[in-house]
Amino acid sequence: MPTTPDDASPLVSADWLAQRLGTANLLVLDIRSAVDGGGRAAFEAAHIPGAIHTDYAKDGWRAVKGMATGLLPDPADLKTLFARFGLLPSDQVIIVSAGTTAGDFSAAARVYWTLKISGHSGMSILDGGMLAWEADAARSLEAGAGATAKSAPPYPVEVGPALRSDAAAVARVIDDGDALLLDSRATSFFEGRDKSPQALRAGRLPGAVHLDHVLAFDGATKRLRPLPQLQALFAKVAGKPVVNYCNTGHQAATTWFVLSEVLRRPSTLYDGSMSEWTESPERPVATGPE
Repeated sequence: MPTTPDDASPLVSADWLAQRLGTANLLVLDIRSAVDGGGRAAFEAAHIPGAIHTDYAKDGWRAVKGMATGLLPDPADLKTLFARFGLLPSDQVIIVSAGTTAGDFSAAARVYWTLKISGHSGMSILDGGMLAWEADAARSLEAGAGATAKSAPPYPVEVGPALRSDAAAVARVIDDGDALLLDSRATSFFEGRDKSPQALRAGRLPGAVHLDHVLAFDGATKRLRPLPQLQALFAKVAGKPVVNYCNTGHQAATTWFVLSEVLRRPSTLYDGSMSEWTESPERPVATGPE
């Protein structure tokens, strides 16, 4: 049997994956939920051979605390989550979303971030998700419950601080200006004309710059934009480390992924985002045009 692939990049193509199915320690993780891609029913109707299903929306990839609905789970809960699909430190995880919307990509990026911040070193997102895989009729599909999770000891979760910003870190950035706050929501949310149900107040983090996460996603190809386009798009946030945020830490996972994993720039995710920030009336918000 082939060995674990050593040429995996953060974003891999359907052709790359097709050539490596059956590789030892290759874990194909289908994250489709009922909201994004039909969930378990869609998985059982058709999935990549050997894949295991985990529902991004239901299986505990994001924790709820107060108004904040997208927090990183506690280490004990992460161990429980990873045990559901038998994650081993040696696994190369291929994250498969539906691949139809920018929101699908954000889900894949958030799963990627969760694995990486937990101490896992081998993970990739399937570029284009299931839509890209099914685009070639020659690629195999399976139906049914999917692969059985292998037996694995409790995963040695070690949450590192380098990839995450909390409310205290954001407050320091607002005061000191030693990083850039990047708001990845739609313009109406950034300017305070609209408000998420998860946020108590409309507006943005003071001093933030705006870059809607959907701009990183090509709606025609249903994939992340090519590298030259991403470099041009993110040139506006050059020069400092970047703290990415949105309403619940979902959309901002896309801009984090582009900056950290594609462009290789210092970047963190504020998983509490505006849902957590606005819980405290003492925390400032700004409104109006950038």
